[in-house]
Amino acid sequence: MNTLSQVLEANKCFVFQSKIDSYTSISKVSKVPSRSIAILTCMDTRLVDFLEPALGIKRGEAKVIKNAGNSVTGPFSATIRNLLISIFELGVNEVLVIGHLDCGMAHVTSSELIAKMRDRGISQDAISMVDDELKVWLGLFHHPVENVRHVVSKIRSNPLIPCDVPIHGLMFDPHSGEIEVIVNGYGQSL
Repeated sequence: MNTLSQVLEANKCFVFQSKIDSYTSISKVSKVPSRSIAILTCMDTRLVDFLEPALGIKRGEAKVIKNAGNSVTGPFSATIRNLLISIFELGVNEVLVIGHLDCGMAHVTSSELIAKMRDRGISQDAISMVDDELKVWLGLFHHPVENVRHVVSKIRSNPLIPCDVPIHGLMFDPHSGEIEVIVNGYGQSL
């Protein structure tokens, strides 16, 4: 059975169970986060079904934005656009940027990624369209803690993000679930 077939079969079982169990009814959860927070974090598989429970966050309580290395690449990048919608349309009034220890992005280089793209048949013309951005994006990420500080700074200094929205920076241990505050967005020193 291929992956798509497995996903569709699991979905049928889930929907059937949801109809039986009114507690998990989709209609009971709002699209507006009840705790008014947005989380920007990494897409690492170790965080799935682990990060939110470690933070005490349940379904419907937060907007969760995931990408490789919890990154922000520009002043109107997809991450910033998601934060703008979260803040201005969905009532988010606090942002948590959460990096994690042992992040694979710390070991990726633009030259390695480009070589893998070429090996898979991506044309040089296509690579040239993103080559400079890849170098900047991957060139900045070698230390997850510094990356969190950098991302918090980029979000905080973005003129589209209101000054009254605290932007916190946290580090997550994907093995123990422990959180460490790196940047306190309330302006208090640590």
